[in-house]
Amino acid sequence: MPPNFRMPTPEEDNAVQAGIAADPDNPELTEAQFAAMRPAREVLPGVVADHARRTRGPQKRPTKELISLRLDRDVVEALRASGEGWQSRAGELLRKAVLSK
Repeated sequence: MPPNFRMPTPEEDNAVQAGIAADPDNPELTEAQFAAMRPAREVLPGVVADHARRTRGPQKRPTKELISLRLDRDVVEALRASGEGWQSRAGELLRKAVLSK
């Protein structure tokens, strides 16, 4: 369910904008300042590059295979209604049904 946000009234918005404009420690950026910006990995390569784009380590369990499977809508709705982790539970149900023979 998406959050229910209340938009500020024009008066509230004007008060917020006035507070932003009056803040000497954090002025709004100009168009020229925005245009001059560069990605952090270019400005601080030793800091950002070391932590960016990490690769995944070896998996502890066998790799799962991504497939496309069409299921009846009521089945998918029931699985999703069971809560978080429904895809793993669906895999376990299939495993029991297929491999228990």
